[in-house]
Amino acid sequence: MFKQLKFASRYRFGFFLLLLSMMAMAVVVPKLSNLVTDLTATLSVEQSVALENKLADFEAKNGNQIVVLIVPTTGTKDMGEFATEVADLSQINRKGIDEGVILILAKDNQHLYLKVGYGLKDIIPEAVVQRIISEIITPYLEKGDYAGAIEAGITQLMKLIEGEALPAKSVNNTQHERLVICVLFGGLIAGFGLSATMGRVMAGILAGLASGIVVVVMLNLTLSTALLTSLMVFLIIGVSPPNGHGGWSNDGGLRRWPF
Repeated sequence: MFKQLKFASRYRFGFFLLLLSMMAMAVVVPKLSNLVTDLTATLSVEQSVALENKLADFEAKNGNQIVVLIVPTTGTKDMGEFATEVADLSQINRKGIDEGVILILAKDNQHLYLKVGYGLKDIIPEAVVQRIISEIITPYLEKGDYAGAIEAGITQLMKLIEGEALPAKSVNNTQHERLVICVLFGGLIAGFGLSATMGRVMAGILAGLASGIVVVVMLNLTLSTALLTSLMVFLIIGVSPPNGHGGWSNDGGLRRWPF
């Protein structure tokens, strides 16, 4: 009997601790009264006011609400679920027209969520949302610049709503080099294959032109890069001497690559 009472007491105490922990993790969904709400004191007063005024001016001009919320955490709630509850509770945007956007930053969790109303899904689809987060907002957050991240994010959202397209996806220099090397090797393989039927000079010209076109049209790189790639392909295929015939001597000297 005593053991049963002792077990029951431990059970109640454990359940009580679990209940307390769940209550501690629970986060009250805020009802927003401003376009910028910072519950973490991350932004300065000046930064909050500047962002608020910018969003208010945009709403007055276009009728679309963009709302920013910074919270310490969303607790056990999923970011999407939390954003939906905030939107429903705060009645984001005009009544009956779901054309609002909510940018939520959970600072302690280092989570970011951008919720777009159904009325704007055609303008700001999921693929564009992911690009805004990864290419525009996240670089600022990685430097600890929350105000800059929010400013850049809402500016891009405003441009999209006003009909301006998202800038072309950026590619860093390393990726450029890898892509050009792939085109170069592809051009060489194709050129040497063609040289068996039409001669090296003509094969070099065709392979060089094709490589340049690929660089400009498909990779969207500069014309100078395309010209350099075309020239390299042509020189290697059409001008360089075949193995074992002509060229620099190997006897007692250093042989240099044709370019």
